[in-house]
Amino acid sequence: MTTRSSAIIIVAMSGALALGACGSDATKTGTAATGTAASDCPTGTLKAEGSSAQKNAIEAAIKSFQTTCSGTTVNYAATGSGAGIKQFIAGQVDFGGSDSTLKDDEAASAATTCASPAWHLPMVTGPVGIAYNLPSVSSLVLNADVTAKIFLGQITMWNDPAIAALNSGTTLPATKISVFFRSDESGTTDNFTKYLKAAAGTAWTVESGKKWNGTVGEGKPQNAGVATAAKSVEGGISYMEWSYVTQNKLGLAKIDNGSGPVELTSASVGKMIETATQKGTGNDLSLTLDYATKTPGAYPINLVTYEIVCSKYKDAAKGKLVKSFLTHFVSADVQKSLEALGYAALPSSVSAKITAAVAAIG
Repeated sequence: MTTRSSAIIIVAMSGALALGACGSDATKTGTAATGTAASDCPTGTLKAEGSSAQKNAIEAAIKSFQTTCSGTTVNYAATGSGAGIKQFIAGQVDFGGSDSTLKDDEAASAATTCASPAWHLPMVTGPVGIAYNLPSVSSLVLNADVTAKIFLGQITMWNDPAIAALNSGTTLPATKISVFFRSDESGTTDNFTKYLKAAAGTAWTVESGKKWNGTVGEGKPQNAGVATAAKSVEGGISYMEWSYVTQNKLGLAKIDNGSGPVELTSASVGKMIETATQKGTGNDLSLTLDYATKTPGAYPINLVTYEIVCSKYKDAAKGKLVKSFLTHFVSADVQKSLEALGYAALPSSVSAKITAAVAAIG
């Protein structure tokens, strides 16, 4: 991502979320190079699990944190959002990573485990790309209706008239479409199917959620699994976090949101995020995204990865270590470094709010 594009998304999110520039700047708690001063480093080990969409981002943050804080270890297992939530509720990890928010019953269970409310802290912003493997097609346009029918098995060939109608002037091959979906419970699946439910209307006929409920295609675990599968089969298609599309050199579909085809860029993500609102209260920073937006130039399929934490940890030492790592993660320098991995840096107003929430963890 370019600095210019990052700036666009920062402005967009700042206006949309209206979270306010409260709290101290993240970098004030640490060094310019790492966002964490050595004097702020507790010792110990953290265990976390969940979203594979944030895998590359959190691993980069862990590496830089452990470089500065040599007495700390953070272990993150990218097993999918559903697994992360389950492990957090079971008290098996210190925080969970999820691309979707806790349901009411999950929030109640988490509060019981924590003996305090659980908070959603949005640490990573990343769009979901529809990736395809057609070497002869350099540019492809899809919309919600056609995408829904592809993933439901109602459109089975790449030269289907419905796809051709969206791609005038493009020669589409008579190649079978091979659908790949997430076999594990996934926040990426949740966000993708929420988009289809909101934007495709009656064309999307199955339940949305972290579990894939379609009946065609082949399931693969995690973002890496569906990316590898789609790359291995000509005619393959899947949905995955943006960085996995680029890393695997797959085609990336433009999405017609009803106002024309939109290329996935940080600027187009920013236009969609302009419609986001905060649904959580206080230090619970969960958001609502408008997947059915028809705003011109707005890319509609996006996700936010949350670190789900206890607002007050039973083990004070664990709470201190969680605070130290998340303070580092949200710092301006670390967030900016994530742009090279295909993520969008958090805007300053959002990072300030997160910094204040992290500081309030007990």
